[in-house]
Amino acid sequence: MIMVPYLALSFVLFSVPYAVTARAFRNTGGSIVLEEAWTIPSLVNDTSLIPPFNQTSSELVSNILDIHNQRLAFMNENDIDFMVISCASPCVQGISDTETAQQQAVQLNNILAQSISNSTDRFGAFAALAMQDPAVAAQELRRTVTELGFLGALVNDYQQSGPDGMTLLYYDQPEYDVFWETVTELDVPVYFHPRSNIPEIITLEYAHAIWLEGPAQEFAATLSTHILGVITNGVFDRFPTLKVIVGHLGERIPSDFFRIDEQLRRQLINGLPMLRNASDYWRTNLWETTSGNFATPLLQFHINQIGIDRILFSIDYPYVPIPEGAAWLDTLTSVLNEQDFLSVKRNLAIQLLKLDQ
Repeated sequence: MIMVPYLALSFVLFSVPYAVTARAFRNTGGSIVLEEAWTIPSLVNDTSLIPPFNQTSSELVSNILDIHNQRLAFMNENDIDFMVISCASPCVQGISDTETAQQQAVQLNNILAQSISNSTDRFGAFAALAMQDPAVAAQELRRTVTELGFLGALVNDYQQSGPDGMTLLYYDQPEYDVFWETVTELDVPVYFHPRSNIPEIITLEYAHAIWLEGPAQEFAATLSTHILGVITNGVFDRFPTLKVIVGHLGERIPSDFFRIDEQLRRQLINGLPMLRNASDYWRTNLWETTSGNFATPLLQFHINQIGIDRILFSIDYPYVPIPEGAAWLDTLTSVLNEQDFLSVKRNLAIQLLKLDQ
């Protein structure tokens, strides 16, 4: 366990001390990033503490707790105009008790709102949501968007629930329609982010090769199944204006469209609910970011698969150093025309997040 210093957080519990309402952002032509993690001391040991190369776990902890010091300095040094911050995985998705998770989500959102209230030209936020009760999640999303000025929400894959934490809730079921209805009414995106599996799944799936836990395999394998569940169970058909963002170049799904579409067509006779090919929804309802996946040939392939207007730049800070992501972004000027480069770098994010409104 990494020990972290005590921080006085009592000033924000369940009230709304500061509202993040400004839409003006620093607009100097720099990049915009939107899968960038932060947490509070009481949750820091729940998240991954495997640092990037040439960093220690203590440095990672310092970076993930910080907003205005080294984070902002890295942004200034690497031409980042605006960063959307969200709670590091698993956040409240790892809290199985409903009331505790709901209270923690409110507290986190209030703390983050206050923390960035004097720097809304540089920072925005995605809400943390406890997903055990879809109606309560919808209510908290509404509060954070309309009162705190948040730009949407980020969910860390499935929600643990039940007395033993082994009931896993997926948001592709009909009971979550009340949540998705609110999302579409507010017209904000929901970012689907990976999480570590519960220990029972890790033992079954990864005990033979523990190196595959986390970003190398586990994250994409688990989250892609959830995303495909949302697609195949007809969520986008019921809510055709719903906006979902997926990181790490789409958790590999756009790289496998042919096989996914071809095999799912065979499920039509079994009552498959979705009305179109799975790949079609990536051109109408889903966006992907480059977070932690700086593979230029893969980016080019995905541009061909889903279009330049579905791909946004992000870094995955602090798990990926900001200079690494910024240096890769600069190389894209050699493979993208100016319009496409600016779309990935900033313009699509401005449009999707409505930063200019």
